[in-house]
Parts: sequence; C-alpha cells; structure tokens
Amino acid sequence: MFVQVIRGPVSPDGDFRALLDKWMQEVRPGAIGWLGMTAGITADGELLAMARFASSDEARRNSDRPEQDAWWAQMENVFAGPVTFHDCEDVALFLDGGSDDAGFVQVIESASDAPPTATELAEASSGLIAQHRPDVLGGFIAVAGDGTVFDAVYFTSEAEARENEAKPLPDDAQAAMDALMAPLGEPTFHDLSDPILVS
Repeated sequence: MFVQVIRGPVSPDGDFRALLDKWMQEVRPGAIGWLGMTAGITADGELLAMARFASSDEARRNSDRPEQDAWWAQMENVFAGPVTFHDCEDVALFLDGGSDDAGFVQVIESASDAPPTATELAEASSGLIAQHRPDVLGGFIAVAGDGTVFDAVYFTSEAEARENEAKPLPDDAQAAMDALMAPLGEPTFHDLSDPILVS
C-alpha cells in the first residue's frame, strides 16, 4: 500500500467538501489503484487528507490523469496557505486497519532521522492497543522518505477515546509504549472530530 498525506490551512469560505464530492462523482470512477481516503479539518483550521493507493506507481499514474489535474487546480483554491505532501511507501496496518465506521480519527505525526519501519511499529503496538484500548478499531502507520511518521488511529468515538486515554496504563504497558516511541521525536496530534471516510 502507498499513502499520500496532504496538509494545509483552508480558507474559511472554501467548500472543500463540495470539491471532495465532485471528485467522488466525476474523478473517482477512473482512479487508478485508489483504495480509499480519510480526511478532515483539525481544530486549528487545517485540512488533513490521507489518500490510500495500491502502489506508488499507480498513485503517480493517477496524478497524471487530466481529470485529476483539473480537479486539483480547483482544490488548490480552497487552501489559505502552503500545502505539504508526504509520500509514504512504507505502510503497515495494525489490528483491522482503518475503519469507515470510526467516529473519530487521530493522526499522530512524529519524525526521526532513522525511524523504525512501519511494520516494526505496527507489530510492537498492536498487542498493547488490543489489550488496553477497546475503543480503537484499528489503523495504519505510514513512514515517509524524510523520516516523518504518521500513525492514523481510528476510534469508535471521540468521547470513548478521551475517556480511555485518561486512564493510566499498567507500568509494564507504559514502559513498552515509552520504548516504542523513544526513537521518534516529539509527537504532534491532529484530531479529526468529523472525519470523512471513504473506501
């Protein structure tokens, strides 16, 4: 799997949802290798979208389509500032992967000069999550070429996520979580309280 993470501040009068609907209706039918998308607006007014493709090659071929290029020319007008792209070829699912049934999605962004692989992170975290976080439906970890790590966690609801994150982990589980996060830099949390989930 290949994931492209797109981030940028959106203009208050920009109707990105209408443009996403347009993409679904007019561009998606011919999309090459497209698997799904998770998107939303964070509390500080930033659009964060994660597009999933079967491979990086198919994602590039999709980007080269005239329909995609024309749609993006319209989408660019929604942004009120610089847009960043992270291409992630190193991707791994944990638990059941992302879920379109999620009521809340949190994307944890961190960085490292030499991050563990997505598979290493997913395997190390799956047991801890399954044992201590019943509110987590699943998710995926995507590592970009520059060492940026995106941990996308799909929750049943934001209320349950907040309730469970407030509960302290057992000492051994906390130590394991600390060891897992040690190679990564200080995390930034992107909360999608009203996520758009399409597969």
